[in-house]
This record gives sequence, C-alpha cells and structure tokens, in this order.
Amino acid sequence: MPEGKKVRIRVRTSNCIYIGDFLVTPRRSRVSDEVNEDARLFISLTDVLINDNERSDFVAINKNQIESITEI
Repeated sequence: MPEGKKVRIRVRTSNCIYIGDFLVTPRRSRVSDEVNEDARLFISLTDVLINDNERSDFVAINKNQIESITEI
C-alpha cells in the first residue's frame, strides 16, 4: 500500500462531480502540491461517488478537464 495521507476531495468537471479519496504522498504536504505537479496528467481517486448516484472503486481524471477541487 502506498504511503501518505488520504484526503477526501470533490472534483468538478464540466460533466460530473466526483467525490473520492486522493493520496497525498509524504514528499508533498497539500493536495494542490500533488495536483500541480507538471509530470502528472491525471489525478487518481479511490472509493469514488460520481454525481451523487454512481460508485466506483477507482477513477482517473484528466487534469485538463478539472474546473475545481475542494477538500471536504
């Protein structure tokens, strides 16, 4: 299992709202540090709720599609 802390976040795109667990690695301290990493093209969420009615174990979201991210 990867090390770090799980943070529950809400990711809004033009088509969906995703609520899921996001892993912040020990070398970073904030969600924004992980998301803004240039080498990262997608963010990965686990235990995801999509549009308040569909569940998924894993979702990868293209960073170019993201409108906002909120820590909840």
